[in-house]
Amino acid sequence: MQVLKPGGLANEGAAIELRSIDKSFGAVHAVRDVSMRIDAGRITGIVGENGAGKSTLMSILYGLYRADAGEILVGGAPLQMDSPRDAIAHGIGMVHQHFMLIDSFTVLENLVLGAEGGPLLAGGMAAARAELERLGREYGLWVDPDALVADLSVGEQQRVEILKVLFRGARILVLDEPSAVLTPQETEQLFRILTTLKERGVTVVLITHKLREIMATTDQVYVMRQGAIVASRATRDTNPEELAELMVGRKVLTRLDKAPARHGEVVLRTDHLSLVDARGVTLLQDIGLEVRAGEIVGIAGVSGNGQTELLQILSGIRTPSAGTVEVGGRVFDSAHPATPAEMRALGLAHVPEDRLRQGMVGAFSASETAILGYHEDAPFTNNYLLDGPAVGEHCADLMQRFDVRPRAPGLRSSSFSGGNQQKLVLAREMDQAPKVLLVGQPTRGVDIGAIEFIHRELVKSRDAGCAVLVVSVELEEILSLADRILVMFAGRIVGEVAPAEANERQLGLMMAGAQAAA
Repeated sequence: MQVLKPGGLANEGAAIELRSIDKSFGAVHAVRDVSMRIDAGRITGIVGENGAGKSTLMSILYGLYRADAGEILVGGAPLQMDSPRDAIAHGIGMVHQHFMLIDSFTVLENLVLGAEGGPLLAGGMAAARAELERLGREYGLWVDPDALVADLSVGEQQRVEILKVLFRGARILVLDEPSAVLTPQETEQLFRILTTLKERGVTVVLITHKLREIMATTDQVYVMRQGAIVASRATRDTNPEELAELMVGRKVLTRLDKAPARHGEVVLRTDHLSLVDARGVTLLQDIGLEVRAGEIVGIAGVSGNGQTELLQILSGIRTPSAGTVEVGGRVFDSAHPATPAEMRALGLAHVPEDRLRQGMVGAFSASETAILGYHEDAPFTNNYLLDGPAVGEHCADLMQRFDVRPRAPGLRSSSFSGGNQQKLVLAREMDQAPKVLLVGQPTRGVDIGAIEFIHRELVKSRDAGCAVLVVSVELEEILSLADRILVMFAGRIVGEVAPAEANERQLGLMMAGAQAAA
């Protein structure tokens, strides 16, 4: 299928052309006969659900995978990309969602890492420093060259990643979910940087599931579904609702409709909760919060400000250094810590932030993941042995109710897409009809169709009388879901805001520690 350039854009030539690209991994047909034109000096967006093939397609362009069929043209010349080194040599750079920086190195040391002995360092570190300063001035990307990466904000670390590819001569920049860990202010700064790059003639490819970002930054957008291109649009000629429908293949509600919360009694409470690690670093300080039955409390904050540790203490994974946690009438502290099993027995369920490390075992089958933590309960265990048929039937039922695809209880958990892994973990925890539900990053790496589903299920739990505590770096999600919003910064709760009175700018300033709640 040949996809033509969206109409109405200036004809400046194609930076990249992909012709009939095809890629399979065993029985999985990941990319299906994809043809795409990426215009030079433009910002092109690629959107699609999890497993739609967009990251695989860009990995082929960057030389991480080799296409089974098809052709790549860069500047009109056909090229074979056998490795990222080939891509870099032809001016293509990629900024991955998870930064690839060494925390103990300086900005300058990270910049030159991998370029040792090459022409970029022919003039030594002084020349590299001068080039870094030039790039910073030209593209609005200034970062202290002597600062340790560990001391930089997330937004500054992202600048370093962009500087790395520009330092290597990239004129085509691929960014994979670049705003996933940024505050709203850092995201706005990123948009300004992308605009400057475009003005300087750099071609940008943006992979994101955030349709608002597509509308705000791109000139053209391609929509992928089930490995194929299903539509291309000039961005000015489309809207988020159309793009969402194209991505999923059906109409999607982009706004969450929910009734007002019916608050019950307090079922989760912390008082002066603090945590100091083995190095003496304070991770949580004087946390006091309450969550009532029948409400969703959202915690907003940039990753790394204590949210992970708070959820770990509340779920019994970690022991606090001071303060108390009260669940179901029982009080736990450093002298009498809870265990995850005790918390589950009290009706507390936990969907961890990192589903792969804490929510499942990748090598386990889906049916085993569906009972993890509850595997000793009836009807899954019979005379200390797992009842295979009962476990399989239970998983099949969860898959049906929570729309987990493919509906294959025997498939390895690691073989499911991120969105379906998340739905499987949520199904396991929510099936217990918990009194308290802790959810970390409920839609991280999840496509728009699954986001809609997960949000509806969380509201259903709330309406059934569950006390729901949601931690998310997505402000749109917090504003949509929460009945009350708490903001965390540097291990403290710095304010509480009613959703009706909140806006992203105010919350972003609070998340950065620049403003307290009024």
